[in-house]
Amino acid sequence: QVQLVESGGGLVQPGGSLRLSCAASGISFSTKNLYWYRQGPGKQREWVALISSGGTTNYADSVKGRFTISRDNAKNVGYLQMNSLKPDDTAVYYCHTGGASWGQGTQVTVSS
Repeated sequence: QVQLVESGGGLVQPGGSLRLSCAASGISFSTKNLYWYRQGPGKQREWVALISSGGTTNYADSVKGRFTISRDNAKNVGYLQMNSLKPDDTAVYYCHTGGASWGQGTQVTVSS
C-alpha cells in the first residue's frame, strides 16, 4: 500500500523559508517521478514542481527561482525547499508519485 506523508509546513512571514518533506513507503520510490502540488484557500489544486526518477526538475512559473525540489532515494524522501515565500504561497502542499494515492498534505501559511 502506497503511503505518502508530508511534513514541514507552518506559519512563516513573507520572505521567509520552509523545507517540506515527503516520506514515501510501499513503492519503489527511486523509479517514480515525484511531484509537489498545492491547494490554496478557495482554489483548485495546482502543480508546483516535479523531479523525475532521473533527477530532472521542472517548476511552475509562479515558484521558479524560489522553490527547489530534491529527493533522497536512499531514504525514500522528497523535499521542497521554499524561499522568498509570499502570501500567495499559502496553501496545503501535497506530494504525489502518480496513481491514486495522496497524502494528507501539510499546511503552509505565509503571513505577517
